[in-house]
Amino acid sequence: MKEKLLTSQKALGLDSLEELPHYDTINDFLSGLDVNELEKIRTYMIKELLKKRSLESYRIEGKYWGVIIDGTGLHTFHEKHCKHCLRRAYTNKETGETNVLYMHHVLEAKLVVGDMVFSIASEFIENESENVSKQDCELKAFDRLAKKIKKIFKRLPICILGDSLYACETVFNLCRAHKWKYICRFKEGRIKSISTEFKAIKELEQSKDQNSLVWVNDIAYKDRTVNLMEATMKTEDGKSKEYVFITDIKITKKNVERLIAAGRSRWKIENQGFNEQKNNRYNIEHANSQNYTAMKNHYLLVQITDIIRQLFEKGSSILKALKKTAKEKSSNLLESFRTRILTDEDFTHLSKPIQVRFT
Repeated sequence: MKEKLLTSQKALGLDSLEELPHYDTINDFLSGLDVNELEKIRTYMIKELLKKRSLESYRIEGKYWGVIIDGTGLHTFHEKHCKHCLRRAYTNKETGETNVLYMHHVLEAKLVVGDMVFSIASEFIENESENVSKQDCELKAFDRLAKKIKKIFKRLPICILGDSLYACETVFNLCRAHKWKYICRFKEGRIKSISTEFKAIKELEQSKDQNSLVWVNDIAYKDRTVNLMEATMKTEDGKSKEYVFITDIKITKKNVERLIAAGRSRWKIENQGFNEQKNNRYNIEHANSQNYTAMKNHYLLVQITDIIRQLFEKGSSILKALKKTAKEKSSNLLESFRTRILTDEDFTHLSKPIQVRFT
């Protein structure tokens, strides 16, 4: 207890701290706290990080910020928790009895920067009432989440990264309306007309080796065109696996590998995101309170904490790498003065303005 007091005292910047609030007191506070207040703190943190411009090198094609979208389950109950619960009926194979699970899910938007994923917005997937004719779902929640992100980050150039669920007209329309780009996993049968045309064009190409890339631009789909790219790669166990992505970014020989890498980075929301928060650090599937508002606030506090943790554990290495790179460039430039005569071309290159930031 004494150690916790000292830690909290240091974190709060206090000269002394005699006691910590009881857990019931914390829950009472979170039960009455407007969820928007914690969302404002997270928004402030992300905007400050973007203002520092120290993460610019992680933009897709040097322009778009990759934002991964995915949903996950938080809490499951065998009895109704509240009127907002999602419901799923299942049949016990042994007894034949039909039971109902009551669940709370969330849809997350996470900014991906290297090995770090920062939560920038959350939308809880919830029913408005007990008697809804059709339950809430990820795509409905994405409509609300997209509006929230656009309101918060009005001019931020974004590229949505999603699994095959998001390879649909609803998402395409929302991205176009908000002037965003997208790269989504594409599975055969998701949109049959696109899949058929892509397959037909591939058959016209020559046979490929296991590591080759195939892409097709301008496949017509309703009132738009889309672009598809496929990579056949070897997994760690030596097996081959195909990755197909759909995007509205023009694919070229120069950018196809980068775009596929950006598409595959969607998995980071599972590994560095949900898996880390569920199994390794925060146990977000544990219901810290029975009050629904407090449950939401507990979840948002975890997202804020996770941003700070990642910056503490990984942010310093990024800064060190930036400083090291700048130092190496300075050393190389100095060495060039010592060992060679500069040409007119060298002076022309040196006259171009450059900017180095360490903030």
